[in-house]
Amino acid sequence: MGFFDGLRGGRAADFDSGSAATNAIELTRRHQQVSLTKQDAATGHLRINLAWRMRTSDFDQNQRTSLFRHPFKALRPPEVLGHGQSMVNVDLDLGCLYELMDGTKGVVQPLGGYLGDVNAPPYIKLSGDDRFGSASGETMYINLDHREAIKRLLVFVYIYDQTPAFDRTHAIVTLYPSNGPRIEIGLDERHPQARSCAVVMIENVKDELLVRREVKFVYGFQGELDRLYGWGLTWGRGYKTKVER
Repeated sequence: MGFFDGLRGGRAADFDSGSAATNAIELTRRHQQVSLTKQDAATGHLRINLAWRMRTSDFDQNQRTSLFRHPFKALRPPEVLGHGQSMVNVDLDLGCLYELMDGTKGVVQPLGGYLGDVNAPPYIKLSGDDRFGSASGETMYINLDHREAIKRLLVFVYIYDQTPAFDRTHAIVTLYPSNGPRIEIGLDERHPQARSCAVVMIENVKDELLVRREVKFVYGFQGELDRLYGWGLTWGRGYKTKVER
């Protein structure tokens, strides 16, 4: 079964330089916003990536049991486990609600084939649909050379199939500006019944591009995000074609 249900901090120096260890800015509840304009990163292509993997805590019990039989396993680094369908039936998708300065509104997302255009309105392009959680994840590009045409963008993640599994996957959305450190937003909150999450808002405020952490989980699909943020679009139901792995 598929869907196309209705779709809406600390010291300033921390944001200017990012993390010295990882060259990344992490947006959290305490540090929610960063200015791309002040980072001199409001031009070029802003790349946004969604990646996810299984939470290793799901397997901690089995690992603890095996340590009694194989104590030297404690000396090994933790294994990074995959997240194929054999472990959890989940298909996370990356999408973006957009509103342009001329009043145009719409969505870029895999479902329905709304992949956008990076050189023409809405100046957003989704590279494709990763159904199985590959290492590269899903990637979206935003052409900030046309930032004067952009009013606000809401980047969101939703689960396509019937299995709410945000509590079983560790998902992270990373923004790669044209200049300066990358920006990371982790979806670490446990919402086992949630099917969608508003992750980050990119907004043009008085010619300044602001990136603000949202991380608001909802139990419906895109229509509920639409209502939450007042986009006012009309939604229907859609399905993906079946593919072989």
